[in-house]
Amino acid sequence: MFIGDLDKVTSLLLSLSGRLIRVESALDCVDPETGHQERLQLLEKKKQLLVQMGEAQELKEHVDRREQAVGKVLDCCLTPEQLRDYSHFVKMKAALLVEQRQLDDKIRLGDEQSNCFNNLQPHIACIQFNSVLWHGKRYCSV
Repeated sequence: MFIGDLDKVTSLLLSLSGRLIRVESALDCVDPETGHQERLQLLEKKKQLLVQMGEAQELKEHVDRREQAVGKVLDCCLTPEQLRDYSHFVKMKAALLVEQRQLDDKIRLGDEQSNCFNNLQPHIACIQFNSVLWHGKRYCSV
């Protein structure tokens, strides 16, 4: 039960931090002249995410306290080596969740970049073709 809660809280924190980064990035891209309404919406979204992040941090602190309580109980039941293994497992579980999220984000970014490139390829080919024609005419007229 504790490990499941650790997974959920870690995933929640990662999700919220990713969403917060995307909102902040969108805020940086809003045109100050024309994007007043969009800016207000993004600021409200950022405010909501910060509140949710605070709540998730409180959940994480609660899970950390439970981890300590479980550790004290296991201290009575397990050998020192088994206790070290358990502690290592808990730390690695959270670290691997973070790493998995980072890899998922990199894959998603790569897919988005690939799609953008594939969508731009016909336009690039057209521009290159027109450039060759234009240069060809220019060289001919000299």
